[in-house]
Amino acid sequence: MFTGRFEGAITMKSSVSAAVHARRRPRARRVLLGALALLLTGTVMTAGAAWWAVDHYTGRIGRIPGVFPTGVPQPASGKGGVTFLFAGLDARSDLPTTGTDAQGPLWKEGMQRSDTMMLVHLPEDRSGAFVVSLPRDSWVDVPGRGNAKLNAAFSWGGPPLLIDTVQRLTGVRVDHFAVLDWSGFTKLTDALGGADIPMADGSKRHMSGEEALSYVRARKNLPRGDLDRTHRQQNYLRSVFSKLLSSGSVTDPFRWKKLLDAVTETVSVDDRLSDSDIRGLAWDLKGVKWAGMVFMNAPVTGTGMVSGQSVVHLDREAGQGLWDAMAEDTMAQYVDSHTLDRLGDRTP
Repeated sequence: MFTGRFEGAITMKSSVSAAVHARRRPRARRVLLGALALLLTGTVMTAGAAWWAVDHYTGRIGRIPGVFPTGVPQPASGKGGVTFLFAGLDARSDLPTTGTDAQGPLWKEGMQRSDTMMLVHLPEDRSGAFVVSLPRDSWVDVPGRGNAKLNAAFSWGGPPLLIDTVQRLTGVRVDHFAVLDWSGFTKLTDALGGADIPMADGSKRHMSGEEALSYVRARKNLPRGDLDRTHRQQNYLRSVFSKLLSSGSVTDPFRWKKLLDAVTETVSVDDRLSDSDIRGLAWDLKGVKWAGMVFMNAPVTGTGMVSGQSVVHLDREAGQGLWDAMAEDTMAQYVDSHTLDRLGDRTP
């Protein structure tokens, strides 16, 4: 009798347990499906928000009409990739001159000079980026004006004359133009939360926008003058890209919005660079790491004096190989096989 009751109890317990598990399984499935649904919804919302941000902000970037020279010889289009000419302006104005914040003219003859000039080449496979600085004191032939410092080209003729000068100098077709004045530089740096810039002694110094501006503009007390100045500018850019791509800047939506606001308010680009072009570039470059960026100076033979002016003499023979590599989209191979004035781990 006891055995029968015991077996009956076991049978009843098993039935209850089975019923409980039967109820738990659908509930567990509902919880799992609910979690997956939330995850999927979150992913879609994040992707949608990211697309909205890209679409929204690309439409707000300031465009400059009439940037490219007309009626002058044009280099052949490059065999791959895309090349930007980036200029940083000393506008000599209390008013912003670039971006949607611009209140003064981008160019007025004799009022602005391009203190920073870099050719930025993005290879066709978007595996990295190659940044080549052209020292502002480079002694060059400015079309229609004769020999002068490179930064005088912008002062005399704005973006078209600067682009014409650079294209004739290098033989590289400039696909797009971007420009930032010093007021915008300061604002952009502060929007990023400052810049952590490696110093010559191996330490890092946190700089505000104004401090970073003084750092990239200095040259008189630097051993190589304008050449060390360009490396400082590259060092700043490398620090900014490193901070952008390896910190919480991108994942913090409020910080990211502040930065994107600052970019659109301070940077201007040519009107050939469409919204879809920018979206495509943003998508193509999402996997590029700052460590994959190569910074260098254009080859030079040295510095000197011309008519009482301190100038930089470009090495035309060595430079031709570099410019050919840029035009033929073989920069990676060129960098690996040549000794260059590259940005090192430390700068003066």
